Formats: sequence, C-alpha cells, structure tokens
Amino acid sequence: MHSGSAASAPDRSILTSTPLVALAIAAFGIGTSEFIIMGLLPNLAESFRVSIPRAGALVSGYALSVTIGAPLVAIATARLPRKTALLLLMGIFTLGNFACAIAPNYNLLFAARVLTALCHGSFFGIGSVVASNLVPRHQRAQAIALMFSGLTLANVLGVPAGTALGQAFGWRASFWSIVPIGLVAATAVYLLVPPQQTAGSGLLHEFRVLRKPQVLLMLAMSVLTSTSLFCVFTYVTPTLETITHVTPHGVTIVLLLFGLGITAGNLAGGALTDWHPTVFQIASLLAMLASLVLLYLVEPYLLSAVVAVLLWGAIQFAAGAPLQARIVHHAAEAPNLASTLNQGAFNFGNAMGASLGGLMLTAGYGYRQLPIASGLVTLLTLGLAVLSAQLERRHLAVMHNNPDVSPL
Repeated sequence: MHSGSAASAPDRSILTSTPLVALAIAAFGIGTSEFIIMGLLPNLAESFRVSIPRAGALVSGYALSVTIGAPLVAIATARLPRKTALLLLMGIFTLGNFACAIAPNYNLLFAARVLTALCHGSFFGIGSVVASNLVPRHQRAQAIALMFSGLTLANVLGVPAGTALGQAFGWRASFWSIVPIGLVAATAVYLLVPPQQTAGSGLLHEFRVLRKPQVLLMLAMSVLTSTSLFCVFTYVTPTLETITHVTPHGVTIVLLLFGLGITAGNLAGGALTDWHPTVFQIASLLAMLASLVLLYLVEPYLLSAVVAVLLWGAIQFAAGAPLQARIVHHAAEAPNLASTLNQGAFNFGNAMGASLGGLMLTAGYGYRQLPIASGLVTLLTLGLAVLSAQLERRHLAVMHNNPDVSPL
C-alpha cells in the first residue's frame, strides 16, 4: 500500500465516485445498526429488566456473530459475483433489523442481533475488495477509507438520531428507522456498483494465506485495536451520565462530536496510510496511548471530557484505518477471504472489549478504570506494530539483494 508520492488528502475523483458512495451508504446502515446499541443500553436494560453489563452482551453477541459467521458466509458466497453477494448480504441486514424491531423479549432481540451481524463481516470484506479494485493502486487505502466513512458517519448522524429517537419513542423506533436505510442501500448498490466477478477458486484453498506472518500480525492488531476501542465505547453512555454528569440529551451531542472525530480520523488515516503505512501505524498507536491517558485524567470535567472523547475517537479510527488496506495488500492472492477474516478480527475485538469492560464493572471497578485497561491493550498492539515493521524492513532488504523474492 506504499506509494512513492504523498497523499495528504483523498483524491477528488475518489470523493465523487458513485460506486464508492453506494458502498458508503450501505456501510452507514450497517454502522448505525451496530453502534446504536451503545446509546440505547440504559433503555434496553430498563425495558427488559436486566443489568447494564448483561445489556452490553448484545454488543458482544453481535461481534461474535460477525467473527464466527464472517468466514462461513464468505465460503457460502465464494462463487457468487461480488455485486450479487453484496445485495444478498444487504437483504439479510434489512431482515435482521426488522426482527430486532419486533423482538418481544431479550433473548429474541439477542437472536435478531446475531442474524443481523451475519452480513456485517462479509459485506465489509467483499466491499473492501470491490472498493480497492475501483481505483489505482496508490489510492486503495483512501478508497477503502471512503467506504468505511459511511460507518463513521453513522456515528455522526445515525447513532445520535437513533438514540434521540429511542429516548423519545422507545428503543424499537430506533430499529424501525434502520429498515428503510437497508432498502435504500441495497438499491444504491444495485444501481451504482459495477459488476465484479470473484475468483471462484475454492475459498477453503485460500486459507493458506494464514501462513503469512504479516497477515497474522494484521489480524491480531485488528483484534487488539477493536478491544481497546470497545472496552471504553460500549459503556460511554453510562460513563458520561455518571462520571461526567452529562444529561441524556447531552450524551446525544457528545456522540455526534465523537462521530465527527472518527469520520475525520478515518479519512486522514486512509490518506496517511497511502503515504507510508508502517510509520503511520506506529505513530498513530503512540497518539492513541496519549489520548487514553488524557481521557482518564479529564473524564470528571465536562468540557475537557468532551474534547478528549472527540480526540480519542479521531485517533482511534485513524489507527485502525491502515489495517484493512494493509491486509488486502499482504493477502493479494486471497483478498476476499483475508479482508473478510479481518472484519471478523475487528468484531472479535469488539466482543473482547465489551466483555473486558463488563468483567471489570462486575468485579467492582468503576467506569473511570476502563481507559486504563484500553491503554494496556494499546501497548500490546504497539509491540505487534513494531514487530511488523521490523519484518517488513528485513524482507525489503532481502528483496533488494534478491529481486526474485516475492513481496510479503
């Protein structure tokens, strides 16, 4: 993913690419469905008479469904044209949110969330490959980031609007509002995304890509990056209400600012990844550590806490942006599978983070200790990033001396 020329901002032709916009619309719907739970945790806990940590299991269940279901769905859709697979997955997404809206109890809501999650990993995995094939090689990270901007914009528009809707009319209204988004997204993909054939060469055979050290490192870093994020973000609403003393209406505004931060961070991360992926990866993780320390220090203070949340979100998503593009690069012989597995890795990290936060709260730790746990996870991620950089440097040296050696 390394280009010789700097890419300080997304190329204008990328920003106006209608196929990428269609993928971003679908990502917006999926992102809204995934993240809206965080804003509704207190409402769901009260509605079903369960604890906040148990309501948080809806986050873990969704993420684990993506982790386990992503490779299975990828295998099931391996021989389908990529556009057909994307349309099928959006159908599952729309059906799953309809089931969430009508779920009469906690267990059925949990099952509906699992169904919805089945489309998530494969959609972003296949969509990342489609996006990267639409642009020149030196703009691939930016193209993938633009598709993922739909997911981050979900936190600017979808999640705050859905949270406000749920607080005003009940949490079911939030899921009802997602159903038409799914229909619009499917229509946009059908009309705007050009057909792309898949290789169709036995996806199980492609699992050999997991023997590559750099692919395994990217997957591990994706797990840990998401663990760090969701340890804090899963419980951001009760944290803001109890520690920072933000009103429910104020939480909606903070979530809006968080969404602006992660959208900017995601796009900046894509551009900087196209410039120099390994240097930016390490620098962004160092910045993430600093942002978590800041968040821990200022959580009790309203204005400072809001600024810290915005900065933390921007840096967190900037640090995660390189991973999807880099795994497509390192697994060029099996991009569909590797990209989909990386989405499973991200969501396994979501489950790990939500579970880690829930275990800490259950054990008697407070919301203020969650950024500390996230910081320790980020330190481990930084170690893997340094190892990846060393492997890449050694391999480039070998390639320089022996041009016949294949890229990592």
